[in-house]
Amino acid sequence: MVLKYLIVKEFKQMMRNIILPIVFVLLPIGVINVLPRIATQEVKHLKFSVVDNDHSALSQRLMNKIAASSYFDLVGAFPNYNKALATIESCEADIVVEIEPEFEKNLITTGVASVAIDANAVNGMKGSLGSSYAAQIIADYAAQLRDERGLDASGTTVAKFDVAPRYLFNPTLDYKVYMIPALLGMLLIILVGFLPSINIVGEKEKGTIEQINVTPVSKIEFILSKLIPYAVVGIFLLTFAMLLARGIHGITPAGSVALIYAFALVFCVVVASIGLIISNYSSNTQQATLTFFFFMMIFMLMSGLLTPVASMPAWSRAITEVNPMRFAMEAFRTLYLKDASFGDLSPQFWRLCIMAVVLWAWAIASYRKNS
Repeated sequence: MVLKYLIVKEFKQMMRNIILPIVFVLLPIGVINVLPRIATQEVKHLKFSVVDNDHSALSQRLMNKIAASSYFDLVGAFPNYNKALATIESCEADIVVEIEPEFEKNLITTGVASVAIDANAVNGMKGSLGSSYAAQIIADYAAQLRDERGLDASGTTVAKFDVAPRYLFNPTLDYKVYMIPALLGMLLIILVGFLPSINIVGEKEKGTIEQINVTPVSKIEFILSKLIPYAVVGIFLLTFAMLLARGIHGITPAGSVALIYAFALVFCVVVASIGLIISNYSSNTQQATLTFFFFMMIFMLMSGLLTPVASMPAWSRAITEVNPMRFAMEAFRTLYLKDASFGDLSPQFWRLCIMAVVLWAWAIASYRKNS
């Protein structure tokens, strides 16, 4: 019965803070609507310059094919390589495509012609992906010419065949489909983790914690009264964010929604417990805030949010084994992209459960109640 009144008190305190209800609505809108559009690893609208040393129909056709792609915007055609290279040095272009002299003649007579791709690699990702995109377009152009002529380099007729790739789980290769499930986990850790981290220490600063300390409220009841409201807030945020993802981006889970809520609930207990532990050990709100954001940055950077865990060094992969955000993101992504069952995700679920029990017990033990 005492726990019930403590939980009601927590909700009343949330509602008295005029900023929190606004944050609960505006933050999911910002995270789901804005971040997937800007936090993408797709590179589009790269600027490229062309040096056409052949000026033939086939070289013009190749230049038009590259310019027609959504990945490239044509800066201009230049008479020589040095002038085209100057556009890279002045940051007007990212890539220079140089077509050799007698390009069309070599294609017709030998079936082989050269096209050079020079990329500005100051930005390594842009340079690597841009040159790869250009090489793929040129390869598609070469395959198209072979299909039209039905000839190999020696002039012998060859059989035609088509390769039709099938992209599983994300047929449109839309990066937002991959990002949004991870952003659900980021949203939960930002609010459900941060707010408890300043809760108890805030009561210490106001002096209201002394009123709790002189009551017969047990440490377990007190910590539960802090955990349960934020778990409820987390479920609300998750529901709202999922509705936004569906309404704005048209993205819905392919797997069980009930499993998403199960993982989210356990994850909320984990991150809220971490926040309460930080709050118990902190002397003031500033210390709690800085400590929480220190751990939050580690959790996010080592969770697979931006870079795959498999590509990390061995020592960092070992650290991710105790990162709850990694397992929550893996579950959310799997359930959004695949029709996964509980058996497929049971390792992640039980690890989160173990973390929840250990951290909840730590939160109780670290709270010092002076009777």
